[in-house]
Amino acid sequence: MEYMTVRQAAKKWDRSERWVQTLCIKGRIKGVYRPARDWLIPAGAECPRDRRRRENRGEDGP
Repeated sequence: MEYMTVRQAAKKWDRSERWVQTLCIKGRIKGVYRPARDWLIPAGAECPRDRRRRENRGEDGP
C-alpha cells in the first residue's frame, strides 16, 4: 500500500499540516497509522469534511 506524509496530504488537500495532524489524532482519516514519530496516511485517502462549515452539517445544524 502507498502512503503519504502529513506534509504531502496537507498540500494535496490544501489544508495546514497542523490540521491534518489533528485529523490523524482524532481518527478522522481511515487507514492512518503512526509506526514511530510520523503519521502515515494512505495515498488514496479522502480529506474528511470540515464539520465547522455550515454546508457540511446538514439541514438540522450541528
